[in-house]
Amino acid sequence: MGEDILENATCFIIGAGDMTVTEIDRKEGDMCIAADGGYLYCKILGIEPDLVIGDMDSLDGDVRGEIDRMRREVPEKVRVLPAEKDDTDMLAAIKEGFAAGYRKFCLYGALGGRVEHTIANIQCLGYIKNHGAKGYLMDGNLMMTVIRDETARFQESMEGYLSLFCLGERAEGVTIRGMKYLLDGAVLTNDFPIGISNEFTGEQGSVTVEKGMLLIVITW
Repeated sequence: MGEDILENATCFIIGAGDMTVTEIDRKEGDMCIAADGGYLYCKILGIEPDLVIGDMDSLDGDVRGEIDRMRREVPEKVRVLPAEKDDTDMLAAIKEGFAAGYRKFCLYGALGGRVEHTIANIQCLGYIKNHGAKGYLMDGNLMMTVIRDETARFQESMEGYLSLFCLGERAEGVTIRGMKYLLDGAVLTNDFPIGISNEFTGEQGSVTVEKGMLLIVITW
């Protein structure tokens, strides 16, 4: 696939956590990866994944039978991982997306269930950012992303709440514009959640961090 197509394409990764969306707007050139039990959500959404990857520990017998048939008929579409491994199924799927040339990732089914999995998936957003790509963790009324040494801008039409969390010991030069609560060159730390529950105001908003990494959580 040409680089000009991939530049605007998205790698969708469907995990096995909670998921409330009823459709995903998949376009030509996009890739869809089912991370383990995320294969069940793909079936519900009517999406045929380009790849199924994981140790398959969250799939029941009937679905495992489907995966086994897929392995026999189209083996390139299935990667079964060992149960004991360093990468989570979600991170393994992200690495497959990078290998395929994608630089924008949308993660679904990445929240809920075991809290350690949710935290691991949030850390995956940091992995994506640190490898030069954009990552978004999505659900029906929530979006998370990570910024590092940069500015994120928000349109006037944005509604709801915006919260910031420091990923790392310090995030320096944090400036918030066009929101209900403003900051100017502040320092955020990972032991004081001062950035919680800001509000969009109908103006163009922005968040800048000069040095460090911030998790942005938007709810509506």
